[in-house]
Amino acid sequence: MEVQEVLKLADDIIFSQTGKHLDNLQEGILRGTWQRQKYPEIAKTCYRSEAHVKKVASKLWKLLSETLGEDINQSNFRYTVERWQLSIVSSHFGDNAQVGKFKVCGNNPESLETPNLKKQNQETSSKTQPKQRLDLSDTPEPNLFYNRTSELTTLKQWILENRTRLITIYGLSGIGKTALTLQLIPEKTNLIKFVSQQQEIELPSLIEHLRSSRCLIILDDLQTIFTPRQLAGHYQPGYENYGTFFKQLAESSHNSCLILLSWEKPREIAALEGENRPCKSLQLNGLGAEAGEIFREKRLAEEEKWSQLIDLYRGNPLWLNIIATMIQDLFGGSVSEFLSYDTLFLGDLESLLHQQCDRLSESEKQVISWLASEAEPVEISKISANLELSPSALLQAVQSLGRRLLIEKVKQGEKTLFTLQPVFIEYVKNQFLKVG
Repeated sequence: MEVQEVLKLADDIIFSQTGKHLDNLQEGILRGTWQRQKYPEIAKTCYRSEAHVKKVASKLWKLLSETLGEDINQSNFRYTVERWQLSIVSSHFGDNAQVGKFKVCGNNPESLETPNLKKQNQETSSKTQPKQRLDLSDTPEPNLFYNRTSELTTLKQWILENRTRLITIYGLSGIGKTALTLQLIPEKTNLIKFVSQQQEIELPSLIEHLRSSRCLIILDDLQTIFTPRQLAGHYQPGYENYGTFFKQLAESSHNSCLILLSWEKPREIAALEGENRPCKSLQLNGLGAEAGEIFREKRLAEEEKWSQLIDLYRGNPLWLNIIATMIQDLFGGSVSEFLSYDTLFLGDLESLLHQQCDRLSESEKQVISWLASEAEPVEISKISANLELSPSALLQAVQSLGRRLLIEKVKQGEKTLFTLQPVFIEYVKNQFLKVG
């Protein structure tokens, strides 16, 4: 995505909220951030003091965060913009149309638009005429993409050879779900179509359309239709028809494919998927040695220490970008100095982890709080013995945490043990276990 496209996108977002366009300094901040400059560099380029640039930037990030419904800052701005390429509605922010803008109609139809865009979409729909049906042949390639050859090969095989109808790609925020899916677009433009240029379509008509025209539909940020602070996969009121939609799409005969991108795995999917069934799931894990590209880009020293850093932050590309920036800012790029501290630094990661953990039910919080206090992985029976949860409530909580990918399973002989990633251990200790 070119910087001018980013500035146009941001300008449209700000104008829709304030009625004012970006000023020169705001443009300079966004331009510099997109080019991975730090505030001192941006201040020098814009001929302003660093303190003034930081003050203006803070207000700008706050305004963008409020408008888009999620935390935006200098560290995650570039990643967020690229992720939103698949989920921002074009009628507000440009000429590219949104993938999958349609309603699933049943007893209580609801839009497939994410909740944080829903109000804005309703306000704009009354002012705009329906757009023509478009393909995505000119969709820009993502910039934050690292080698995922194996995952891409798997997805291509599922879509083209196995004719898989429903694919769920799930993983933690920042792991690269959207970036991976965007790689399919230049190669699959013959499959990509919009279901309808209208705002609403009946489910039987939708299925019939998918039979008559081979379509690839991509729905990003699926977790936004699930109810926060309940077990994973509970739909918000009015969104229950999604479960029926996914089930019918997987079981009906057609040659199209729906790809779901989510932080957590929908509950229906487990019952629908199988080796010889047209419903598959891809759990996207962190990078291995390929993450070294991030550190080279950030000019970190001591390459022999990079693998330790990758393991601590589980190869999450966004996390590693944030941490690498912090290492460069605070330790002059010295990885060994950063690792010499007993505490695992989180820095700007805390706001991202908060978004994930804020969705947890009370029983899930109890489980991860107790796991964070344990030095070693433990059996589920030991968790049960130390928590005041019924066996049923405990099993449901552990299963839900697994669907959110917030706990890790460790095999020890015939036993399955449970633990947390180091990043979540540190976060939970800071947030859930702190005193006072």
